[in-house]
Amino acid sequence: MSSTADVRPPQRSDLTRYRNALWLLTKRDLRVRYSTSVLGYVWSILDPLVMAGIYWFVFAVVFDRGGRIGEQPYIVFLLVGLLPWMWFNGAVSDSTRAFLREAKLVRSTSIPRTIWVNRLVLSKGIEFLAALPVLAVFAVVNDGTSLHWEAVFFPLAILIQCVLTVGIGLIVAPLVVFFRDLERAVKLILRFLFYASPIVYGLSDLPTELQPFAVFNPLAGIFSLYRSAFFPEQLDWYAVVVSAGMSLLFLVIGLWVFKRSERTVLKEL
Repeated sequence: MSSTADVRPPQRSDLTRYRNALWLLTKRDLRVRYSTSVLGYVWSILDPLVMAGIYWFVFAVVFDRGGRIGEQPYIVFLLVGLLPWMWFNGAVSDSTRAFLREAKLVRSTSIPRTIWVNRLVLSKGIEFLAALPVLAVFAVVNDGTSLHWEAVFFPLAILIQCVLTVGIGLIVAPLVVFFRDLERAVKLILRFLFYASPIVYGLSDLPTELQPFAVFNPLAGIFSLYRSAFFPEQLDWYAVVVSAGMSLLFLVIGLWVFKRSERTVLKEL
């Protein structure tokens, strides 16, 4: 292919082809994931439900801190943080195998290879959306939970999280091809990030001296947007702006890393 073709702007037909391929690969992922499963859709909600139950029992029952961290009802507070975390965690974890698992297809297809990361983010995002009715059920059955007008920010939270997750995925996916130990390192980092993010607690529950640093976790502002639908006092616009800026930065870095490493990745596969 000539250099002129490499730099030409994407045409409408190219974008349509990319969207179609992205959707087909995403449907394939979801179909493969659930076709051999008896419970199917239930698995997409069972993991966050079990985790929410464990943390609710530990903090609200064993240590009796359910009224001193987060908001009430605590189970709703937990779920509204855990569900987007499962999306982020799952997409980033799977990105470590994005190229290695589909090596033959990656080498043989001519579509832009960012699709191998984007289809993971999209499939996990669909699972996140599919689990939202469970959150709605818990919100309805727990007295004192109301849906506030800040729910209009939910799509904004989804957009920022999508940008962040794609950016990180584009960094991780090619680098793991060169440094296989990075796959385990990513799992350790995600485990640390779970406790360093306001999931089982809110930003306001942190010591005052830590809060200015905590907002530089890009997930902090995203989770505050999600939670504002039920707990408006959790909304921190400074954290949201920081999250949006850092998400865009990760996307730019991810695209740069991906572009610089793509040819070498194909040689390594």
